[in-house]
Amino acid sequence: MKRFLLALSFALISLPAVAAELVMVEQHGCHWCEKWNAEISQIYPKTDEGKRAPLRRVDLRALPDDIAFTSRPVFTPTFVLVDNGKELGRIEGYAGDEFFWFLLKKLLDAHPPETKS
Repeated sequence: MKRFLLALSFALISLPAVAAELVMVEQHGCHWCEKWNAEISQIYPKTDEGKRAPLRRVDLRALPDDIAFTSRPVFTPTFVLVDNGKELGRIEGYAGDEFFWFLLKKLLDAHPPETKS
């Protein structure tokens, strides 16, 4: 039993902290949203970034009330990093997979998860 608890504690320590979610603001007929879906959507949840900031999709014309956006999103897709309902930062548009991963890493690095002692 002690070995099991020790192994479990090490497994929990190695999990990436989920301190936020990545909100994808999209709309029907958006070419760039479709391109993101084709290039990124299947692998995103399997990445460290996807584990740290799980994806949540919302429609541009039906924005949820539980997010305090710093300004109303206009372009689709817009990716908004949200923590506890508050916008931390955003990526507007999609210019390809390499640019997306670069910008997302910068955004996540600018808002590291809280560490608990």
